[in-house]
Amino acid sequence: MRVLLFLFFIYIFNAPAALIFEPNHQKEIDLLKAFDIDPAFIYEPRMNKMKEQKRTKYQYKHFFQAMDDAYLYIPMIKNILSESDIPAEFLFLAMAESNFSTKAYSKKKASGLWQFMPYTGKRYGLKIDEYVDERRDLVKSTESAVRYLNVLHKRFGKWYLAAMAYNCGEGRLSRSIKKAGSDELEVLLDEDKKYLPRETRNYIRKIVALALLGTDESFLINSEYAYLLNRANAYSIVSIEVPRGERLSRVAKILSMPLKDLKSLNRHLKYDFVPPYAKAYHLYIPYIKLSEFKTKYKPSNINALYYVHIVSSGDNLSALGKKYHVSYKVIKEFNNLKSNRLSLKQKLIIPSARLDYKKKKRIKNAYVVKSGDTLESISRRFGLSISKLKRKNGLKNDLIRIGDRLSVK
Repeated sequence: MRVLLFLFFIYIFNAPAALIFEPNHQKEIDLLKAFDIDPAFIYEPRMNKMKEQKRTKYQYKHFFQAMDDAYLYIPMIKNILSESDIPAEFLFLAMAESNFSTKAYSKKKASGLWQFMPYTGKRYGLKIDEYVDERRDLVKSTESAVRYLNVLHKRFGKWYLAAMAYNCGEGRLSRSIKKAGSDELEVLLDEDKKYLPRETRNYIRKIVALALLGTDESFLINSEYAYLLNRANAYSIVSIEVPRGERLSRVAKILSMPLKDLKSLNRHLKYDFVPPYAKAYHLYIPYIKLSEFKTKYKPSNINALYYVHIVSSGDNLSALGKKYHVSYKVIKEFNNLKSNRLSLKQKLIIPSARLDYKKKKRIKNAYVVKSGDTLESISRRFGLSISKLKRKNGLKNDLIRIGDRLSVK
């Protein structure tokens, strides 16, 4: 009898979770089906270990802080996914890629919310030029990710395969499936055969773990972040149209909102102004500011926003670019010049705000940020730690833009 009781308790404490009542169980099964994953995956040890790690005090704060920081644009991502054929759960692919950060940038030069590489971003319609990097555009990058994921799903036939191809590439996944002789998830995740790179094996587990955690309402209710349940659908962003050359700082002032908040919604812009090559351009603002924008915003004369330089003897575009700390190409495009030739007394709009220019003139021993620069590469170049470089220049985050002047001495 004692032996039977002992075996009974051993069985109870080691029984599969399916034998224990779980109110959230059906939702978890539906989530796995959305990825075309067998429901038995709910008990996959490595995935569950990831999920439980996220439940620790440090990790869950990190998890919910990411959702909290992205509260303005999570509804937008959900809407774009819902209007496509992509399962809504792919929201958590973006979280796995960038932690919902539009300024995320990898060592491999992937950038933005969905971590597009330059080639892939351009392939799926994103513009990357002197003025913008649309991999960081909240809406356009999400629309491109939807197109890419649909292409991957059409090729491989299952959503979990599309997610893994997004991580390791179509060619690598095809070779792995051929080598394994199967596209079943259990086979591809074999830790002994290692058909896929370790990063990709853990990638699909991470997405599922994040999705399970993010849809666990009981867990959310019992945390200090229960308010996210209601707020997620109450806030969002909206697109507004402004004329060419409009400055973010001016729009922020009109809307009485911190410039850093407006910049965080428009990180695809490399300068404080919108591109000059279109008559109008779209910015993102919080939806709750739309009425205020419609009431208060009036386009300004572009001459009032920037320096107007009168060409004198010896001036050329290259010299003017160095003087005002902007690319000569920017000056050329702002003034719709067909060639590099200038005329005496010709008036040129210099897209460097008056106040900014005065500040830049005072910075000595400065380095002008160029395309491809990061704080890490600049710190290595001048033998400074990243923290010291940020401290010297009053930077609160790692975001730098082309044309910024950084003190490096």
